[in-house]
Amino acid sequence: MVKNANAPCDLMLFGALGDLAQRKLFPALYQLERAGLLAQGSRILAIARTKATTADVREQLFEKLRYHVKDREFDAGVANAFLQRVDYLLLDFTDPEGYGALREWRDEPNNELIVYMATPPSMYGVIARNMKATSCCNEKTRVVVEKPIGHDLESSRVINDELGEVYHENQLFRIDHYLGKETVQNLIALRFANNLFASQWDQNHISHVEITVAESVGIEGRWGYFDQAGQIRDMIQNHLLQLLCLIAMDPPADLSADSIRDEKVKVLKALKRIAPDMMDRYVVRGQYTAGTSNGKPVPGYLEEEDANKGSATETFVALKAEIDNWRWSGVPFYIRTGKRLPEKLSQIIIHFKPAPHYIFDPDQKHLANNKLIIRLQPDEGMALKILTKDQGLDKGMRLRQGPLELTFSETFEAERIPDAYERLLWEVMKGNQYLFVRRDEVEYAWRWVDEIIANWRDSGEPPKRYAAGTWGPVASIAMITRDGRSWYEDA
Repeated sequence: MVKNANAPCDLMLFGALGDLAQRKLFPALYQLERAGLLAQGSRILAIARTKATTADVREQLFEKLRYHVKDREFDAGVANAFLQRVDYLLLDFTDPEGYGALREWRDEPNNELIVYMATPPSMYGVIARNMKATSCCNEKTRVVVEKPIGHDLESSRVINDELGEVYHENQLFRIDHYLGKETVQNLIALRFANNLFASQWDQNHISHVEITVAESVGIEGRWGYFDQAGQIRDMIQNHLLQLLCLIAMDPPADLSADSIRDEKVKVLKALKRIAPDMMDRYVVRGQYTAGTSNGKPVPGYLEEEDANKGSATETFVALKAEIDNWRWSGVPFYIRTGKRLPEKLSQIIIHFKPAPHYIFDPDQKHLANNKLIIRLQPDEGMALKILTKDQGLDKGMRLRQGPLELTFSETFEAERIPDAYERLLWEVMKGNQYLFVRRDEVEYAWRWVDEIIANWRDSGEPPKRYAAGTWGPVASIAMITRDGRSWYEDA
């Protein structure tokens, strides 16, 4: 058990009975309790619009914890002790008068105050203004907000301006849960603690990079939200561009939040704009049709429940990103993400250039480049594909490709891999912002994505179709094949 290293805090959780809170946030807080990381005296105020008592909510949360926490990690005694920290408040978020109850609940004003808005972004400004008007927060209050921060650059500025009227930038923790994954954090250690990689991490040694975030599921009842967002807003503008930044950024001066985020912003500013006449070669968008998933027939996007039959929203995006700077000039980053793909998979593949002169069997020349595979899910870990001599007297100098592999669950067998939200909540409690997204990061990402969306809109072209259970439209294969390369699973 780890001794807690933070001061007691009061956590006000808006939207506490929603899916995110019950599926991710309360289980993460339970795990912090289980690890001994919640300081004595820390309390949680669950805030929602549902009429219920504290006892009702505690009972409901106990059942949700039992469902969402793995059996071997669920301890009824720990769960009950954790839930004693939880109080419940019925509140109409838009009613300023109701916020007086928040101030009354804060009978321990010396505790650090954390406000977590697990609500639609349209509520961020409303909650912030009402809390300020009723003196529920101060300059030490830490505020956590979920993505999406808007649906384009203009709307993101409106949301950030509303938050900025009440809170300073150093109080705001914009969550991108991908940044809480152990493997993503390990990118910084891998790159900057190992000269083996640090000295090879540029256009002289890397030929190209693949980033894939694949989902086997469809929209899972989120039609209303997803059809307005689409895959580019839902995944690329935040998760995948954050991964690209961590791969491509220059070494920060130190591990402080602003040093890391300054370097990420430089990458976003250097992204080559994708003009209208480049779209056919650089971007593919798709929409899934009926097919099979895990051996079972599944409907197409337009046949999903409550679907708009004429929707042109994309469920798949593949694109070729280029970074116009000294380190990455000429190195393409192939990015793709989609729903109803063959498997749930998130991985980064760094393709290193082959040796300048090849002396082995010409038939094996296609094996000559090393690959670093970084798996985010499932089975977090890393593997470096290297070439060695094949074993056997009759093999001569035939080569074989094999991995030097680090699988976290096997290597750190005694340690459980924490969920991303556990790490992120723990960092909020400690006041560390380095795993959170700064305002200028959000806006530069939107600026780049907005141009692609505008190009789609102006062209009037519908998304290309792909059958559920496949790796997306054929055009995404053509995009990378045009450069003499292939996606990893096709190689």
